[in-house]
Amino acid sequence: MRAVVYTETGDSSVLELVEREAADPGPGEVRVRIVRAGVNPTDWKFRAGGMGELAFPEVVPGQDGAGIVDAVGPDVEGFAVGDRVWTMLAQHQRPGGTAQELVVLPVARLTALPEGASYDVGASLGVPAITAHRALTTSEDGPDRLAPGALSGRTVLVAGGAGAVGNAAIQLARWAGATVIATVSSDDKARLATAAGAHHTVNYRDGDTADAVRGLAPDGVDIVVEVAPAQNLRLDLRVIKPRGTIAIYANNGGDEVTLSVRETFSTNARFQWVLLYTVGEAALRAAADDVAAAVADGAFGVGEERGLPVHHYPLERTAEAHAAVEDGAVGKVLIDVSDA
Repeated sequence: MRAVVYTETGDSSVLELVEREAADPGPGEVRVRIVRAGVNPTDWKFRAGGMGELAFPEVVPGQDGAGIVDAVGPDVEGFAVGDRVWTMLAQHQRPGGTAQELVVLPVARLTALPEGASYDVGASLGVPAITAHRALTTSEDGPDRLAPGALSGRTVLVAGGAGAVGNAAIQLARWAGATVIATVSSDDKARLATAAGAHHTVNYRDGDTADAVRGLAPDGVDIVVEVAPAQNLRLDLRVIKPRGTIAIYANNGGDEVTLSVRETFSTNARFQWVLLYTVGEAALRAAADDVAAAVADGAFGVGEERGLPVHHYPLERTAEAHAAVEDGAVGKVLIDVSDA
């Protein structure tokens, strides 16, 4: 089989297309023929060395993907050869991710891809959608699961509504019944956030963003899905409701955050840090099941019409795909690994 690997950290030039023998699944594992793989910022950050030394002599990148079960190991229940599936955290604590034609994974890392959902959709779930689910489900007043009506009466502010996690947060929050406000940096990104389902968009380059958000939500917002806390924290504190949640999943724009104790006390809000690698198996499974339900309902998709343009690269151009994500490509970067 073909696989993309790296044996040292560095820029995208360390990625190499090689031939490797496919592994057989062991107990509790299945082998998946990957049709489409997703590329996320964590993929290039791991490759670049931003997450520390390599844990394995050779690494195949890629947490997210979608494909077809190719073989089933002993003691596996719930999956059979031929089933369509999508992956989450495929490369977490494992040397082999989704940038290869055949990958062996534990069943906990797989979810059935709903009928009618494309492999593009399946490969775009994983990190973005599970992160968004976590951000939307850790508030003091709930909910801890998403479904139609779960966020009725709530207002969600999504920072960076044109990004992959922002897009997922908009689609999931809208499916769950929330009123969604998204901040954006341009008219083009406003159109993408609106296509995802945002009721309102605010260009943070024009005027006072907090005043604009308060104009749309006079009582404040219940949840902030935050990508850039160093830049946006004071805004968030001005618009959050008492007992609201500011869920932070990235450090765009800076690594340090300064808090005013008095100003922060007055909100009774919580700061929820979101990193999928340590949220625990129960939270991951709940999120995957809810995300799959949203896909089955037709409430989650990709492409221009859903606010997430898709950019395809063949497996041999995985280095270019990584570089595109690192350079801030708007939309979802996918790798075409094999034919369906």
